[in-house]
Amino acid sequence: MRVSELAQTGGVTAETVRHYTREGLLQPHRDPRNGYQLYDIESLGRLRFIDCLRSLGVSLPEIKQILSWADQGTAEFIEPVPLATQRGRLYLRAQEFQVIARWIDNMNQDKMTESFSLKELIESLGTGKLVFEANDSRSDH
Repeated sequence: MRVSELAQTGGVTAETVRHYTREGLLQPHRDPRNGYQLYDIESLGRLRFIDCLRSLGVSLPEIKQILSWADQGTAEFIEPVPLATQRGRLYLRAQEFQVIARWIDNMNQDKMTESFSLKELIESLGTGKLVFEANDSRSDH
């Protein structure tokens, strides 16, 4: 994949891909025919991993360290993993995304009267007391 293709597939801008490449977080291969930077499926996985960590507030130097451990195949970390301090926030973010996804599902299925309102959703994100649909017994989420 070229820069623009990786960016589009990964849900970021091409400039973000270029920035991560300059920082050494992504390592493209050069196409010998034209010199273009090419990224493989592993790069897409790394990009998504980086994007997730960034959304949790993990710094680029910390991400670089985590990725270097992955590249070295390190089974045990020498120092505390930056993610360990983000564990609670990670679970909260996951719950927030689930609540928003449920709200969107209900909105798309015209079930808004059976669910919580957008205002309730926003307020619950502010208070940390997340609203859940009481009758949501579907197992596909």
